[in-house]
Amino acid sequence: MPSAPLTPSQKMRQYRCKMKQKGLRSVQIWVPDTRSPAISRELRRQSLLASRGPDEQEVMAFLDDVRAWDDEA
Repeated sequence: MPSAPLTPSQKMRQYRCKMKQKGLRSVQIWVPDTRSPAISRELRRQSLLASRGPDEQEVMAFLDDVRAWDDEA
């Protein structure tokens, strides 16, 4: 007689155990939800502040250089 199918939590427990056996560990990362209107407003506010900064040209040149690294590959 076949055993009952695993529940989602049992599958996850098995998966985590297997990954731990491989020497890995789980890490949870929280990031801003860019779909949120409040986050969009805050990102815009910070972008405008940064664009008015005294080092804006230098920072933009640096970012252009960094972006170009991938183009060279």
